[in-house]
Amino acid sequence: MLAGKVRALEDQVEIMQLVAQYGPAVDSGSGEAAAALWTEDGVFDAVPHLRMSGREDIIGMVHGVGHQSLLSSGCGHVLTVPHIVLDGDEATGRSYALQIRWDADAGRFWVFRVSANTWRWVRTPQGWRIADRVNAPLDGTDGHREMLAPQAEPVSGPVPEPASEPASRYSAGTAEER
Repeated sequence: MLAGKVRALEDQVEIMQLVAQYGPAVDSGSGEAAAALWTEDGVFDAVPHLRMSGREDIIGMVHGVGHQSLLSSGCGHVLTVPHIVLDGDEATGRSYALQIRWDADAGRFWVFRVSANTWRWVRTPQGWRIADRVNAPLDGTDGHREMLAPQAEPVSGPVPEPASEPASRYSAGTAEER
């Protein structure tokens, strides 16, 4: 029983460390490091702007003109510690993400975007990796706030996308919109 509790704690810490690496990876422009946080076929859905499937899409976003313009203007991606529900070799969770931007004219930073995040992580031979992340702005859009609701019990399988955001609505969008 103690061994199981220790393993669960180790899994939670590893997942929290995985999430904590995202902001520094994208804010340093390290597309490969950001993409390595996902499984090979992992999905990153930045609702409603861009749905990335696989590591190459994530690398492309980080190295893309839109994201690079954010970096050169001053930007930081800050993720909160996720709530994690372990279920064997899979886990689900939810958290917030903030995008903070520099305003040179005002000489200050300001919060540009606050988002709800749902996550699905899987244990791989290389350790825990992100299988699916949905990042949706808390802008009053139906369904986004509900992403933060506590789960009644461990959930297996992918975290559902908000019903109000059909896949056909996603566009390539610019990184500035993300």
